[in-house]
Amino acid sequence: MFRDYPLNIHPLAQPAAEAAQCAHEQGKFWEYHDKLFENQAQLNADNFKKWAGELELDASKFDECVASGKHRQNVLADFQAGQKVGVTGTPAFFVNGRMLSGAHPFEKFKEIIDDELR
Repeated sequence: MFRDYPLNIHPLAQPAAEAAQCAHEQGKFWEYHDKLFENQAQLNADNFKKWAGELELDASKFDECVASGKHRQNVLADFQAGQKVGVTGTPAFFVNGRMLSGAHPFEKFKEIIDDELR
């Protein structure tokens, strides 16, 4: 399961997460997520719309969703849930309740999963 954790050091992280949730409504969360990560230095409202168009999302539905702020509380709830379990940055992964913080090679995940399976 993916959870949003928009770091407040990135002023457009929250709006970007909300835009991704609006893309999710049209079945394109991961594609939109990838656009955001590929273009982190260009995050802004105009580009959020542009990328929605590139992914052939219904522009009026996407724009209405973003403007409404309907996902603001859900994104905030994900962030608060992460804080409660000790997340301080991204990425953070949980395997059967065990946190793995930061980017790690496959072998580290395998080690934890194998340990949990035992």
